[in-house]
Amino acid sequence: MSPDGLNTPDYATDPGDGWVKEGCARLDAEEMIHRAQDASNLLKALAHEGRLMIMCHLSSGEKSVTELEGLLATRQAAVSQQLARLRLEGLVSCRREGKAIYYSLSDPRAARVVATIYELFCNDA
Repeated sequence: MSPDGLNTPDYATDPGDGWVKEGCARLDAEEMIHRAQDASNLLKALAHEGRLMIMCHLSSGEKSVTELEGLLATRQAAVSQQLARLRLEGLVSCRREGKAIYYSLSDPRAARVVATIYELFCNDA
């Protein structure tokens, strides 16, 4: 049990799941800064609820902009704007088929983060 009294693991004393106790301490300062910037950029991209919902929908497979528009109950312009940001960050990729544009997840780290968020916040729903 963790110090907060909840039934969550205390990662300082119970790393579990193969987490390396020394964690980032084994990285030199320059490498740690680079990795922290990468992680920060990923988290910033996912920090918008619309982008997070898009990533969640794409985690189940490729979707067209029209499909995402319907799933999110949002205008096409807003969906396209958020997809552009995700594309800029390298989190999604797209392909064109006729007039339709299809998007899919392209970063496995982002997919893992989305799966973890789903497990923590949505799995019991």
